[in-house]
Amino acid sequence: MTSKTAAAAVRATVYGYPRQGPDRELKKAVEGYWKGRVTAGALHRTTAGLRAATWRDLAAAGLHEVPTGDFSYYDHVLDTSVMVGAIPARHRAALAADPLDGYFAMARGTQDVAPLEMTKWFDTNYHYLVPELGPDTVFAADPAKQLGELQEALALGLAARPVLVGPVTYLLLAKPAPGAPAGFDPLTLLDRLLPVYAEVLAALRAAGAEWVQLDEPALVQERTPAELNAAARAYRDLGALTGRPKLLVASYFDRLGEALPVLAKAPVDGLALDFTGPAAANLDDLAAVGGLPGKRLVAGVVDGRNIWINDLTASLTTLATLLGLAGHVDVAASSSLLHVPLDAAAERDIDPRIARWLAFARQKTTEIATLARGLGHGTAAIAAELAVNRADLALRAGSALTRDPAVRARTAAVTPADARRSLPYPERTVAQRARLGLSPLPTTTIGSFPQTTELRTARADLRAGRIDADTYERRVEAEIREVVAFQEKAGLDVLVHGEPERDDMVAYFAERLTGYLATRHGWVQSYGTRYVRPPVLAGDVSRPEPMTVRWTTHAQSLTARPVKGMLTGPVTMLAWSFVRDDQPRAETARQVALALRDEVADLEAAGTAVIQVDEPALRETLPLRAATRPGYLAWATEAFRLTTGGVRPDTQIHTHMCYAEFGDILQAIDDLDADVISLEAARSHMRVADELAGAGYPREVGPGVYDIHSPRVPAADETAALLRRALEAVPAERLWVNPDCGLKTRAWPEVRASLEHLVTAARTIREELRGSSS
Repeated sequence: MTSKTAAAAVRATVYGYPRQGPDRELKKAVEGYWKGRVTAGALHRTTAGLRAATWRDLAAAGLHEVPTGDFSYYDHVLDTSVMVGAIPARHRAALAADPLDGYFAMARGTQDVAPLEMTKWFDTNYHYLVPELGPDTVFAADPAKQLGELQEALALGLAARPVLVGPVTYLLLAKPAPGAPAGFDPLTLLDRLLPVYAEVLAALRAAGAEWVQLDEPALVQERTPAELNAAARAYRDLGALTGRPKLLVASYFDRLGEALPVLAKAPVDGLALDFTGPAAANLDDLAAVGGLPGKRLVAGVVDGRNIWINDLTASLTTLATLLGLAGHVDVAASSSLLHVPLDAAAERDIDPRIARWLAFARQKTTEIATLARGLGHGTAAIAAELAVNRADLALRAGSALTRDPAVRARTAAVTPADARRSLPYPERTVAQRARLGLSPLPTTTIGSFPQTTELRTARADLRAGRIDADTYERRVEAEIREVVAFQEKAGLDVLVHGEPERDDMVAYFAERLTGYLATRHGWVQSYGTRYVRPPVLAGDVSRPEPMTVRWTTHAQSLTARPVKGMLTGPVTMLAWSFVRDDQPRAETARQVALALRDEVADLEAAGTAVIQVDEPALRETLPLRAATRPGYLAWATEAFRLTTGGVRPDTQIHTHMCYAEFGDILQAIDDLDADVISLEAARSHMRVADELAGAGYPREVGPGVYDIHSPRVPAADETAALLRRALEAVPAERLWVNPDCGLKTRAWPEVRASLEHLVTAARTIREELRGSSS
């Protein structure tokens, strides 16, 4: 039995929560503001209402302490840049004139000013805005947002804990500002930044904060002695402040490793640690450093990133062990619940047998509260919940819904030869160039074109039964005709059908593969106002029938130019789904790869000469710690090659990646053995082209020259300048010209102008190349 003292100490909390509201009210309000239909005042009122509703829901679910500051109009790292005054010079005037418009200009850019670079938040599909820092950066505290949200929660009578990005992680996520000296390290600004954090902490304490959480997820990655010393210095200085709130330093997504003793010894009041997946090693590591005597430990035992129900009994065992390692123990999710949908109860169409296995954010808060009661009052207090949980876990483990003997037999029969092309790249490329007959610097797009209101309406009408399948398909065919006609007129060399039939690059395929489930309301923020509905991968995967062949062949019938077949790769199909946790991911990846291999074969048989298999998540899913990376990269690259390995030598295989750091997976990119790779490069100023050149990458490359995540239309001369920059790293015979990513989030006027400028720029550079060779 747990003592009454321990019971009083156990609290339930979370680090963050989905921001969008039950009906994506945040997205609608922000986009309405951008379009001038919603005033700033109305936007502020809507978001205040969303925050209040969230906090009330958390308290009603049994949480004892709610987070504040995790809400954001766009991105919490961008909010941190504003909080510390790290505003790029090009945005200062706009921010001073109108803080809200200036904030969105930093996120999205304007026609005249480029936005901040955007990349993935560790190994998630969430994107953050990268701070730009240089030796002349002057920090200045602006905690208005953090103070305002704390005061809102306190006014509701709730115990509230502000959550901030920690100073070390903030600097480790930053990049040198344009014009910074070569080799500049943003971490050298730590001593300049800490007084600003001290000012923010003092302001929060004065406003009523008892605890403040400082998130340091960057410390779960391998860090140099200098970086670990910086962390020790940061928390020595912040811990020594007088009049400060109690400090809770949080990490998540993996084990802390060598950073754990640094934080355990720091003069802070508590740590929040992840104890799920690979981070379960934190339990033994914590024991090895002597625990946290006299300090608070917030134990993340409920998976904050996946949607399967928790094993309550196993979590209670972990929590009971932790009671002996800290002054007191509280219960939480392993990370912010930002990464899961809001409420599984809203999913009315999922098989009820499977629905019992699902836990979205609301269900996870109930699990957290249940575990806190069980830890504080003993298992008898939650006996009914434990019995139901054990029954549900047993049903899932033995369910025929999750296993297909034919799929398992096929994956077991795979040989290494199945994951190899029949000829090496130098021989394949000769055959491909002869077949395609393309100009130097061929132009193409990544795949999708704008998803118009008419298309979305038609899709909704089909699902609601207001139109029949034939009517819908005629609408899709008409859209394909328009997209192909535009591309021909614009002068693009390799065309796409525009993907009008797809509302999401993963969900579209998931809905046509066995083993996957689609949700109706399972929205998760990817970046800004971009939300996705990750499908649920619940069972073994196969492809009952072709998924893309009809639309690709229809597009090809409209033009003599090659039309790319467009598929989402197996790693991305896993990464952007809620993947099953009852078997190794390598096994699931192989199943998906074989299903996609069938689609590739059918596309090729239908005459498709160029097939693109997108893998934007290859880098995103890279484990955060080096020891587990080789194993991941081995199965991930094998899955791609298994998808594409059966094609003829003269079939050109493309892949695409975007918005990630590629420098540490260059060998894996080579191991994919794709003929052409296109990558995001516009916001990062062609850095990836240099990285590929430095690694001796031997294949064709399309570094993006048009940033599609900004509404601005780059001029032809701007695009030409990027191409000249790319040619410094990639020879002309291996360089492609394309946007950074798909175009479905952009409006047609932007797309038309930008692609016309792209083609003009490519023609300009071709002329320059001809002139220089004559």
